[in-house]
Amino acid sequence: MQIMNKSFYDKKTVTSGSVTKVTEGSVRGQIFDAKGIALVSNKTLQTINFTRSPAMTAEQMRGIALKLVNIIQEPVETDTLTTRDKKDFFLADPKNLSGVRERLKKSDYVDPKTSEKLPEGEIYAKYVDKVSDDEILYDTETERAATCYKRMNGTSNFTTNIITSGEFTAEQLAKIAENERNLKGLAIGNTWNREYSDSTLNSILGTVTSEKNGIPAEKLDDYLKKGYSRNDRVGTSYIEKGYEDVLHGINAVKEISIDKNGEIANEQTLVQGERGKNLKLTIDSKFQQGVQDILKNNFIKLQNEGYGTYSAGAYVVVMNPSTGAIYALSGIVHDVKTGEITDNALGTIKNVYTPGSVVKMGTLTAGWENHVLVGNQVLNDQPIEIQGSAPKQSWFTNGQTTSITAVQSLEYSSNPYMIQTALAILGQPYQKGMGIYTSKLEESFNKIRKSYAEYGLGASTGIDIPDESEGFNGVDETAANYLDESFGQYDNYTPLQLAQYAATLANDGKRVSSHIVEGIYESNDDGSLGALHKTIEPKTLNTVEISQENMSLLQQGMYQVTHGGGMATGLNVMENASVSINAKTGTSETYVSDGNGGLVYTSVNNVVAYAPSENPQIAISVMVPDTIIRDDGVTTHANQYITRDIVNLYHAIYGFK
Repeated sequence: MQIMNKSFYDKKTVTSGSVTKVTEGSVRGQIFDAKGIALVSNKTLQTINFTRSPAMTAEQMRGIALKLVNIIQEPVETDTLTTRDKKDFFLADPKNLSGVRERLKKSDYVDPKTSEKLPEGEIYAKYVDKVSDDEILYDTETERAATCYKRMNGTSNFTTNIITSGEFTAEQLAKIAENERNLKGLAIGNTWNREYSDSTLNSILGTVTSEKNGIPAEKLDDYLKKGYSRNDRVGTSYIEKGYEDVLHGINAVKEISIDKNGEIANEQTLVQGERGKNLKLTIDSKFQQGVQDILKNNFIKLQNEGYGTYSAGAYVVVMNPSTGAIYALSGIVHDVKTGEITDNALGTIKNVYTPGSVVKMGTLTAGWENHVLVGNQVLNDQPIEIQGSAPKQSWFTNGQTTSITAVQSLEYSSNPYMIQTALAILGQPYQKGMGIYTSKLEESFNKIRKSYAEYGLGASTGIDIPDESEGFNGVDETAANYLDESFGQYDNYTPLQLAQYAATLANDGKRVSSHIVEGIYESNDDGSLGALHKTIEPKTLNTVEISQENMSLLQQGMYQVTHGGGMATGLNVMENASVSINAKTGTSETYVSDGNGGLVYTSVNNVVAYAPSENPQIAISVMVPDTIIRDDGVTTHANQYITRDIVNLYHAIYGFK
């Protein structure tokens, strides 16, 4: 039989059947800013590791745990030690196990239905039940030993697990080395903990699991297929999660053979381990901090002037319009009750607000794409009187009618121009006192939103940070909301989406995916940046479907917003600006609670901009929600001053080509 079926019986023998593969984790890559300053690094810690052999018994592991806690004084976490863990430790002592066995009757070992002997697992569960609470009233040192035992017992054969970590003394390390025979399986090693610098970007850097928690249960199968170990630390959010495959590195894989006595007979490396690669961001910490300071200082001034009492914070995104590289993600959260201000870069990709008139370049685009506008078309800026609704009119006409071009509709921020464009898309050109038929509302909403999405509004920006918000499209598609949509008072977008919108306008209609990682680098032995492995190349997502002549009209309109006559809405952007800036301002009016049952009239004050006007090199979005509008209609221009200050800061640090 052994001759005829040799391969089958070889698998049944002790020697050939005792071959296993063991995976050893790698050191995680680090994250650096654009200038090579470490934002996320690894702090090395000494560890006492345990490698389990298949011949090791529970009694041996219990004895090792008791000896270990007598040598080291560092505390071993015991907060996860359960009653069951304590009972397992108690039963690992053969004397205790023998005593508990005597508490069982013969019938306890038999299945009453089949009269067959119960499986060992079910019998052991009965042993556990017979251990009394008084028997596991451990002192601190015994609890530490029980914790060590739990970690040893939870280690798979041939796998190495960390029992405890800390800063051990030379004497302690020497004792462990001297007692190698009595502390079988223990060895001194190293591990790492993630360290995050004091950066305003911390909220988007993400987090990793601990070695104790390992891979989240819902992702376990996926990671195991990639060659991970169960206790590998993995990224759980944002950059750490988005670049997990790069940062993690390659686990070492060894094949271990044991003899019939359970001892290691041979060890062979199948896969050489490799450190995780490093990431270098597109963001320079110096510029990021400067933008954060500008944002915070202007917001504090806003509070002092009485405009920001109910504002939840403010946000800025700065990016390269031609490559999509992010230069700054800055945000602050304002606690309206306590007045406390905290950093919140994450809000730039997660929080959504109504954009206001900054969307009007998108509305004109929808007009051209749906063939209801032609070039720099002239329309009457007039009060819009829809049956059953209050008139909607421009702030600058006092109810009068005046003829304006598409460029002027941006310069003066004309709502009636946009409403008439939206009505034409609906197939119902404006007439005074008209009613609106709703049969084509959904279709027309989709047409306008399609044009907006070509700029990134209401669409993924393609940023390499997981879980960005794609904005919020309203679901109550009424005629009133449709008209409000045309001038930015309905759907909601993130600061990042507004920045990509500005970048697409600056880039002649070519929308490029946003990215925060500049490149992937090798990791030197000390963890520092090594050679460049891969550059993150720009990726074109789409091109806006209008002619370059019409795109030039949008750019001209944005120039007029900041350089036009006295009715231009963004003149404060250019006050003391070091270069020419194109922009579009926007406000979105609403009411917020004053905390005492009343309502306060506020607006979201926004800007989308790029600079210089010719040869744009940066695109900017600014969002300042819920600023107070005074009774005389005056509100803050902080959004415009923030835009100007950021352009000046970039110019001062880097210059413009």
